[in-house]
Amino acid sequence: MTESIPNDVEKNGGPLAEEVEGKHLKDAAINTVLASSPEERKLVWRQDKRIVPLAAGIYFLCYLDRSNIGNAKVLNSSVHNDMQTETGASDYQFNIALMIFLIGYFLFEVPSNILLKKLRPSRWLAFLMCSWGVITIGLGGVKNYGQMTGVRFLLGAFEAGLFPGLVYYLTFWYKTDERSVRVAFILASATLAGAFGGAIAFGVGHMNQTRGLSAWRWLFMLEGIPSCLSGILVWFFLPDWPERAKWLSESEKDLAAQRMYLEGAKGSAAAMTWSDIKATLMDWRLYGHYAIYFAVSLPFSSLSLFSPSIVAGLGFHDLEAQLLTVPPWGAAYIFQILMSWSADHFNARGYHCAAGALIGAAGFLASAVLPADDYRSRYGCLIVGTAGAFACIPPMLGWLTSNMWSTASIGFAVALNVSIGAGLGQIPGVWIYKAAEAKKGYPTGHGVNCAMLFVVAIGALALRYYYGRKNRALMNAAAEGITPRLYKL
Repeated sequence: MTESIPNDVEKNGGPLAEEVEGKHLKDAAINTVLASSPEERKLVWRQDKRIVPLAAGIYFLCYLDRSNIGNAKVLNSSVHNDMQTETGASDYQFNIALMIFLIGYFLFEVPSNILLKKLRPSRWLAFLMCSWGVITIGLGGVKNYGQMTGVRFLLGAFEAGLFPGLVYYLTFWYKTDERSVRVAFILASATLAGAFGGAIAFGVGHMNQTRGLSAWRWLFMLEGIPSCLSGILVWFFLPDWPERAKWLSESEKDLAAQRMYLEGAKGSAAAMTWSDIKATLMDWRLYGHYAIYFAVSLPFSSLSLFSPSIVAGLGFHDLEAQLLTVPPWGAAYIFQILMSWSADHFNARGYHCAAGALIGAAGFLASAVLPADDYRSRYGCLIVGTAGAFACIPPMLGWLTSNMWSTASIGFAVALNVSIGAGLGQIPGVWIYKAAEAKKGYPTGHGVNCAMLFVVAIGALALRYYYGRKNRALMNAAAEGITPRLYKL
């Protein structure tokens, strides 16, 4: 390292992975990017072993605690010991309780990402985990619609910061061509949670009336406890920034700083300013990313909340319906990881987003038009639709972070993206699977999800065309011998 590089006070003398960019990606040009080497691959593997399983486990518990209300709604409904019956909520009121979670989710995502940078990831994420774990346990004690709605709002507020926080957190450790597949492993834990959630509900369903409590109450209590306990582990074991990682040698910290010099967020970067916020809000291309994430959030939320009900509408009931939610999530897990690896490897995130969306759209379209009593075919289409819808999300998020450059803009854009998409975008998903259409096979829900995935495909291809055109302009304008930093595709 040259002496001209300033020191990072956080790592006591090592080189600083400083903010070298201006506010706009198009103004930057670089000569080289550090090439992959055995030392770099070893470092990335060490990071993966420490970060990815822990981050995936955190999101697994988050998603389990968020989506278990869908299981609770139908668990032991045949003997009227389900959550909806015992709280006295109508179908409309139950949907309000689902939606109010998303209001809290929308309101607190951007503030949470700001606090993550200020308070350190390990501290902030541990606090969130313990908080939502306690709230989930509290859901097991609600007795009426009002209590259920209020507790669900609190759950949304405390879970809001986790997913955008984890996506932002990865940008401190990984280069742009390494992110999508790692986002996929984290997001794929949601599909595992969907699969395990059904299996867990199947098992807990046999505890109905144990110690005088209905099984759905046991479900919330038993699934909230691991989040509380895991929050303690996160406090002590989740590394914050590469420059502060005690388990890395000084040479590895130097290498990590070099890797993030041009393509990552920096733990030592200054806090977000109003000029950062204004620049991000006025970057109009980002609204294309927000729009497609909004569209994909409808199938994401509706499948998360209504998979047990959808399966029940295929002729399966009660505990059997819980168990048969597992295969769609299992298929989504595998397909999601494969698509994300391919998207990063071939620098083709736009095409992969579009391909996954079209596959999912085909599954939902077939589900919408098939006869209501063709259960086997419609169950197969549910598997295809779930796999396709979930597979386009990690490349979408990796694409956004790869085309942002400053630490502040990455954090704000990711939070805004997930707030608009996973917050506002998931609200319509609460209403599209109508209980009155169960015997018809939920044609409205499947049709809306199909339409939204077509929007994702068209939007992703439009963004791909836009970035391709911008790259050609950058190459044509570059001085001889200078390779401009191009937009990721």
